[in-house]
Amino acid sequence: MSAPNESFQAPPPPQPEAKPRAPRPTKLRPFAIAFFIIGLIVLGAGIPKLVPGGISTGGALAFFGILLFAFSFIALPVIPDAEPPLPFFAKVTGILFEPSRVFRNLRAHPHWVGAFAIIAVLSVIYSFAFVKRITPERIVDHITQKVSEMGPPFTPPPDRIEAMRNDRLSELKNPIERIGGVVKSVVGLFILACIAAGFCLLGILAFGGRINWWQALAVVFYAWLPVVAIQKVLGLVILYLKSPEDLHPILNQDTTLQDNLSILFSAADHPVLFVLMSFIGLTWFYFLWLRAKGLRYGGTRVGSGAAWGVSITIYVLLMVFLTIWTSLFPGFIS
Repeated sequence: MSAPNESFQAPPPPQPEAKPRAPRPTKLRPFAIAFFIIGLIVLGAGIPKLVPGGISTGGALAFFGILLFAFSFIALPVIPDAEPPLPFFAKVTGILFEPSRVFRNLRAHPHWVGAFAIIAVLSVIYSFAFVKRITPERIVDHITQKVSEMGPPFTPPPDRIEAMRNDRLSELKNPIERIGGVVKSVVGLFILACIAAGFCLLGILAFGGRINWWQALAVVFYAWLPVVAIQKVLGLVILYLKSPEDLHPILNQDTTLQDNLSILFSAADHPVLFVLMSFIGLTWFYFLWLRAKGLRYGGTRVGSGAAWGVSITIYVLLMVFLTIWTSLFPGFIS
């Protein structure tokens, strides 16, 4: 019997092949840094009032840059054997006629900037047209009147209300402040989309599916795109067909299109019912369907029930929030 070989060592077990590190959207970082630096410059110029409204505008730009820089560290999805990305024009038209194909493509290539740009441009065009049609004076007078009617402890002192009126008029008339308002509204749209994407991400995870942050953000923007296009384009047509006196300075600031059951109630007499019924309409149902389809095909292992569950949950949460807000401050929509 031979002696055991003490120098013998068993070969190491086979190691699993290391997966490549998921790529990050590092292309966002130069833009993020540029937005942050420009924001700081505008903010600094706003302190001595060299740029009217520069403090809030610069703060919004700087915050936008910080958000983009932070998001640039979130990994992009890695989908094996994925089809090539669809051209931008094909996605914009396809979301109207073949949304399933577009959302499947966004699962592997979650490009969102183009959709965000179209939404922002349409929103800005409508906003400028609305203010010009209604006039800044009427909008500001309505807001300040409703603020003065809020009652304690919410009503500011008369001098503060007058200062607020002057500031708001300047924002709507001064060209530099109008540009600042555009910047803040665009940043606000992006933040709103990020909040919605966060809810979509958490909802899909809660239902047992998987979806990447960038997939969720792309789904939010592309589900939003046709709805915003319908509301803004048709809203512009109605804006110039109706008399300005028939338009509301608050209720019509997003669109003049009324395709929901709120037309059955008076905003002045039944503000809560008016807001509740405004959520029962054709564009809302279209948006719910698009978002559910986007979550189903834009994520991984997401069933139809889970996608619809998340889409409806976000819809209900928004409806509850706006209903509570209206019940606290009903005068603004009267």
